[in-house]
Amino acid sequence: MKALVATAGGVFAVDLDEQEVTPGDPFDPAPQLETGLPRVIQAAASGATIVALVDAKPSLLLSYDAGTTWREGGRGLPPGRAIAIARNDPDLIVYAARNRLYVSRNAGVFWTALEVELPEIDALAVTE
Repeated sequence: MKALVATAGGVFAVDLDEQEVTPGDPFDPAPQLETGLPRVIQAAASGATIVALVDAKPSLLLSYDAGTTWREGGRGLPPGRAIAIARNDPDLIVYAARNRLYVSRNAGVFWTALEVELPEIDALAVTE
């Protein structure tokens, strides 16, 4: 899996396993989801899983039942810029802080920081 990352320095493709960075092709960010939640910066969905990046601490709200119920997540993560979920794997979530990516492979329970540092991040998408 790769993350496409739009930054102040251009678009990059980041291999989430090997942590290799290559130039990426421009992409259209996913359209904003309507969650009905306050202070939403961005939200992403895959199946019944929805992750909302909010302007609060902690910075994530997660739903596994299409938005019927929500729980807080992302404790310890820095303020976020963007969020993306893999279409075919709702357990794979990528979170973008100012210049670093964080990956969860278990639907937002645990997070791992990638070593890669990027220019200031504007948008994010996950591809295969």
